[in-house]
Amino acid sequence: MKVLLIGAYGTLGKAVFNRLSKKNEVITAGRHSGEIHVDITDPDSIRNMYNEIGKVDAVVSATGSAVFSPLAELTPEKNEQTLRSKLGGQINLVLLGLDYINDGGSFTLTTGVMMEDPIRQGASAAMANGAVTAFAKSSATEMPRGIRINTVSPNVLEESWENLEPFFEGFTPVPADRAARAFEKSVHGAQTGQSYKVY
Repeated sequence: MKVLLIGAYGTLGKAVFNRLSKKNEVITAGRHSGEIHVDITDPDSIRNMYNEIGKVDAVVSATGSAVFSPLAELTPEKNEQTLRSKLGGQINLVLLGLDYINDGGSFTLTTGVMMEDPIRQGASAAMANGAVTAFAKSSATEMPRGIRINTVSPNVLEESWENLEPFFEGFTPVPADRAARAFEKSVHGAQTGQSYKVY
């Protein structure tokens, strides 16, 4: 299979790449790294990426930034960063990518544990995660040509635990490779409209 992986050089993305590249041709894309450069906050950049790559069997998003801020300090301007990247960017990967996915192909988007297990300063990220999940579940009912769409919702990763523990006290981190297996399930499996939780 020919798989487009956006965000292949982040902590999660590296694990997803290692898992998927064992069985697939993986094309990497990212804002500052990868074979193709793309800014998912810019629809024209996404269009250019798809035009350059052409048809693929799967699109996997291991990217999307979100703002972390105390609620009392969360302004519309700050929240807009989350809306443009974690939410809008991932959704636009689907909307603009439909014509580039082969019949029976798939999209896999990334959400996260905070939408169901809130933390302080995580309201903006939780909003985006929940919205992406709802979008995938709903759009699965209308996907043409047998195309599937799922999301992966990982817990905080062991590899990031040293820096993130103060935000996730009491959580049990998971290995990045375990989260990557959920992406593999989405790409190679048969299900659609699912949220694969890796907690």
